Amino acid sequence: MTNPAISPPKSSAWPYAIVAVFVLFALYIGFMVYQAMQSDVNLVSADYYQQELAHQQRMDAVARTTALPTPVQVRHDAASRRLTLQLPAALAGQAAQGQVRFFRPSNQALDFALPLQPTADLRQLINTSKMAPGFWRVQLDFTAGGQAYFFQQDLTLSE
Repeated sequence: MTNPAISPPKSSAWPYAIVAVFVLFALYIGFMVYQAMQSDVNLVSADYYQQELAHQQRMDAVARTTALPTPVQVRHDAASRRLTLQLPAALAGQAAQGQVRFFRPSNQALDFALPLQPTADLRQLINTSKMAPGFWRVQLDFTAGGQAYFFQQDLTLSE
């Protein structure tokens, strides 16, 4: 005695779809974990300690330069095509030795360095007539009185 008004329940695809989504998600996470484990992660270089010391020494030199009573001055005179480096008077009587580096970010081939050779009044003149016009970064890295100093300034040379 079956009642034709009562039919067997219809099956739905939703439970299968939900299970399939969870399985696919688990497979995706498993794949990502596998990929992460296969990646070579070298966040630390072999000489990271020396690199950190060099960076700290550079930061100390910048702080020491900033603490000088008067700043290092770099001025360019476009008319005479000369760059004037003026060290602070606080360094008078101390032998300053170092380098003046010129970086051209747009063309590495134009980069060059000159020795720092200040006169008695702590000034050095550099001829810029052979330097290409445009953006330059001037870095002054020197020692005076046994202390390291570092100064950097951006400069734009015109024709």
